Amino acid sequence: MVDRRQFLQSVAGAPALALGNRVLGANDRIRVAVLGVNGRGRDHIRGFQRQEGVEVVALVDPDLQVANRRAAEFEKEYGRRPQVYQDLRKAFEDPNIDVVSIATPNHWHALATIWACQAGKDVYVEKPGTHCIAEGYSMMAAARKYKRIVSHGVQLRSSEAIQEAVQKLREGVIGEVYMGRAVIFKWRPKLENYPDEEPPPYLNYDLWVGPAKWRPYSRRHVHYNWHWTWDFGNGEIGNQGIHELDMLQWGLGVKLPTRVVAMGGKYLWKDHRETPELMTVLCDFGREGKYAEIAVRFWCTNNEARESNGNIFYGSEGYMVINGYTSYEVFLGPKGIPGPKNQAPTRHYENFIQAVRSRKESDLNGPLETAHYSCALAHIANIAYRLGRPVQFDPEKERFVNDDEANAMISDRYRPPYVVPPPDKV
Repeated sequence: MVDRRQFLQSVAGAPALALGNRVLGANDRIRVAVLGVNGRGRDHIRGFQRQEGVEVVALVDPDLQVANRRAAEFEKEYGRRPQVYQDLRKAFEDPNIDVVSIATPNHWHALATIWACQAGKDVYVEKPGTHCIAEGYSMMAAARKYKRIVSHGVQLRSSEAIQEAVQKLREGVIGEVYMGRAVIFKWRPKLENYPDEEPPPYLNYDLWVGPAKWRPYSRRHVHYNWHWTWDFGNGEIGNQGIHELDMLQWGLGVKLPTRVVAMGGKYLWKDHRETPELMTVLCDFGREGKYAEIAVRFWCTNNEARESNGNIFYGSEGYMVINGYTSYEVFLGPKGIPGPKNQAPTRHYENFIQAVRSRKESDLNGPLETAHYSCALAHIANIAYRLGRPVQFDPEKERFVNDDEANAMISDRYRPPYVVPPPDKV
């Protein structure tokens, strides 16, 4: 078993990183391939195309209908047609690609990252970086071994206003911070009860399923619906919720809890969705003396945290509200007198590109270590929910305490040949 402390120390002490086999000059263009272009991948395309000295040169998706549609849109907007790949492995073989941006379903994030690192590509991976707890170590090991820059797609870490908010929490703007809330309210429509059927001819469904357990094709499993199937997604807490969990840990100055209680279920729609619509999670960070509440709702019922997604931090002298990814407000005393506030855009793609050029992992606002912790918190909560009981967790060993049933859920079982290797085999 991996020794957590020694492993993270070795990652932190990794040498300076090289850019594949290409010597990158100050004015050289960085060439990007976007993996998974149906949903979030469209934002990746636009985000990288906006960066100076960066060009998207390839689109990758097992659904060729989606890939070709995006390529046509790209050509219309930018005046050239990017290369289209159905198989991500072919893209990794392309020496014309420097960076891989991953917006695939969650179950592909870890293996795609590792394969990209092995191929000498830097990686921007969408949240959640992992589909299970164990994958975080394999990703960190691959990034270190192949000297790659890998960033996690949690944009709020690249807002100067949010960075300022965390600094003010450390300075005591609301006194002693003892508690945080993560508010995750998203407007999610009912999932149609699509039947099992033959996959369409333009979709390589074997490749789409990849590392996950095989399931017959159904439209309830693909094109964003995969979020609500355990084998492919992680529910809302592992979807939108990763942003709020990452902020929760950052603001409280904690990593992983010692005790977790999770309750919830499906109370709104009678559909084939496996993951909960409503979920309440209580976390005891006993070693740091902090406490956290996480609230997930599928249907916005009120405007908590001033928005449907955000965080609230409570201190001995007031509280701070994080509004989405770009702003904060402070309220002081029993009357909630307005205190400091600020708003600033997030520049996460820009931060990643800066680190790719500098070859310094320390320049990243969303490094793999913080990705591992925010994703692991979601996974622990989901494990407690799925087991239907409280769990105790050892943050040092990263194992559940005297709980074989929970520990069996730390790792996924992979479908050959799409196997995520352990850290010592990357």
